[in-house]
Amino acid sequence: MILKNDIKTKRLIEIKKNRERIIGKVLNNLDDQTFIFFAGIHGNEKAGVLAARRVLTQLEKQKDNVQGNVYFIYGNKKALDQEVRYLQEDLNRIWSLNRIEKIKDNIDENNPEEFEQFEIYKAVKDIITKHRGTKYFIDLHTTSSPTQPFITISDSLNNRKFSSCFSVPVILGLEEYLNGPLLTFMNEYGYISLGFEAGEHYSQEAIDNCEAFIWLSLYFGHCLKKKEIIGFDVFDKRLNKSSKNNDFFQIDFRYSIQKDENFKMINGFVNFDEITKDKLLAYSDGKEIRAVNKGLIFMPLYQNLGEDGFFIIHKISKKWLKLSAFLRKYNAHHLLRILPGIQKHPDNPFTLVVNPMIATFMAKEIFHLFGYRQRVLTGKNYHFIKRDRKITPFP
Repeated sequence: MILKNDIKTKRLIEIKKNRERIIGKVLNNLDDQTFIFFAGIHGNEKAGVLAARRVLTQLEKQKDNVQGNVYFIYGNKKALDQEVRYLQEDLNRIWSLNRIEKIKDNIDENNPEEFEQFEIYKAVKDIITKHRGTKYFIDLHTTSSPTQPFITISDSLNNRKFSSCFSVPVILGLEEYLNGPLLTFMNEYGYISLGFEAGEHYSQEAIDNCEAFIWLSLYFGHCLKKKEIIGFDVFDKRLNKSSKNNDFFQIDFRYSIQKDENFKMINGFVNFDEITKDKLLAYSDGKEIRAVNKGLIFMPLYQNLGEDGFFIIHKISKKWLKLSAFLRKYNAHHLLRILPGIQKHPDNPFTLVVNPMIATFMAKEIFHLFGYRQRVLTGKNYHFIKRDRKITPFP
């Protein structure tokens, strides 16, 4: 049931109560694992903020039971106040080392998202410096159309392992199609990073799903025992009931909306709907947009702001997942470097520089098997980025 009027009017006051970057925190042992939850990276996605407040109320009553540390961090506070996705640019598309170095020296006073990014960066840097145990970064989101809950991850084995604990679908490879997501940036430094999509904007179900996911994350991350989580069975059943499967999926295609393009999605599509090749999906400036291949529709856009019109995905076989895990475990990725046209980047040990002819000849899935993603054309060559990493110093 959609509660737009209820949440937009009665609960907006609740979000404005605390204007600090940290929504709340419960600290126990600096050497134990630390969970960092982001909520409201997009200002029209309040479910995570409301769920965080609900969880914090209970966590603070039993903080002596928490084996570790838990933080909840505001995303785009200014956009949350205005209930829009962002003000000038998408806060979840601007995370890169170059951008961080820039805002350290000079923040654009005309860009409100740069202020938001700098505050988030400072909060994260402080947490990483202060705590020594394993760190989990989780970003809570909602979508513009009805959906069963799902997880998005950069395809590292650590991310796969943790996301497999939950009974929801897992989407791999989003970072190949998007520039600058926050969690991809955190994964670059070796941290476990998961995005959780809880349901449709402003729905009560999305708030409840975020709450369930937070509690289950703390359980699977060994912060709390099952008996210490009031209503654990309810939370577990909620995600089980809301999700039709817990398979892994791969993104095949993204429709990118261009500046000033009049994009309109055909009504009625929801995540994981089956589509056939050439099926009419949307209109661009009045012209038909049809599916380039068969698969499942993913994240169809039904809002005014956003650059991602829709994605097409397919289910990944368990055999493929096991084979890729085996190859990565035994560092078989070194074999790629002996092939002609492929060499290690001179300045980045996690990047392969690939001749475009080789990249065309070798299916992208081959690089995926060995743990490389995010194909980027730089100059005359493609760059493939390794997703499995050890913890490296945060900038």
